[in-house]
Amino acid sequence: MKPNSVAIVGAAETTEMGRIPNTSQIMLHADAALNAMQDAGLKPGDIDGVACAGESPTNIAHYLGIVPTWVDGTQVGGCSFMLHVRHAAAAINEGLCSAVLITHGESGRSRVGTGRRGGGSGHTLAGQFEGPFGTMGPPSAFTLPFLRYMKETGTTLEQLANVAVVQREWAALNPRATFKDPITIDDVMNSRMIAYPFHIFECCLVTDGGGALILVSAERARDFPQKPVYILGSGESVETPMVSQMARFESSKAFAVSGKKAFEEAGISHADVDHLMIYDAFAHLPFYGLEDLGFCKPGEAGQFIMDRNTAIGGKLPLNTNGGGLSYMHSGMYGMYALQESVRQMRGIAPAQVPDAKISIAHGVGGMFAASGTIVMSNQEI
Repeated sequence: MKPNSVAIVGAAETTEMGRIPNTSQIMLHADAALNAMQDAGLKPGDIDGVACAGESPTNIAHYLGIVPTWVDGTQVGGCSFMLHVRHAAAAINEGLCSAVLITHGESGRSRVGTGRRGGGSGHTLAGQFEGPFGTMGPPSAFTLPFLRYMKETGTTLEQLANVAVVQREWAALNPRATFKDPITIDDVMNSRMIAYPFHIFECCLVTDGGGALILVSAERARDFPQKPVYILGSGESVETPMVSQMARFESSKAFAVSGKKAFEEAGISHADVDHLMIYDAFAHLPFYGLEDLGFCKPGEAGQFIMDRNTAIGGKLPLNTNGGGLSYMHSGMYGMYALQESVRQMRGIAPAQVPDAKISIAHGVGGMFAASGTIVMSNQEI
């Protein structure tokens, strides 16, 4: 992708977030989409590209009255929306479409119009080869690599708990955050155990909500009401559908491949990054993100966060909306990470990082199964 050739000109989340029992999944997609279109000053007839996960792009296009010339239904878990941004940028550059709408909506808490959940049934690889050993969804499956990570790196339970503490500090500055009250390391470690070593404060929220983005070519971006946010670089990869089959439990191959590609494409160094979003379905994921993207050496991320480098006033502000632990998490969190990066680049985030010029939104899909990385800037570099 050519740097700065594509920009985000519309970005919005659903009107409500948290518990929305009167709104179905497709209605959440539509609410976010209409909010993003209003943000960009566009109508459904102006959109000719549609991408989404959790719903079919066919359903979304029909529901909104859009006639697309390009669609993308890539679904690899919570980072699907990072991949949609990457694919949309390529499609716009190739002339396949001119204005792409990416939507997310999920009734994760209320379960209205969601259909049945998949992923653990007996016909899947995980259902056959991991399920019989007692894994019960993400909270228990995600413990497998992290227990090995702790053993190999010496990372402590206190360092894990501290991730939730620091992100709650960011959430306290965000009026839309689900949880804002301050917590301590002791509070986290004394909260209910879910699956060792994860306590409930180290596990993501379960909420309703969604978000949407609109991308156009950089040439058109100056004609829109909002400050353009340029896509500098992107990356994507997948590793394995089973967490037990990771090449190394202490590192995500998908993270490393996706991050390296995004940095190379953007032509930036780590010192250039002003703001970082790392998908935090559980408190250990920022450790992997910081290390596999190269911000920390292997095993050093826990102390890096403990030293308040990612906290308010730190040198690398991380998960400034409060993250999936305190802001919101409807099931696939990647869209919310992207939304916060856009807000930071527009200069309108509730916890705005002063003079931020480059932001990275990095996501995970499944249990380290997939990854997507997007480098954004508010500067025409």
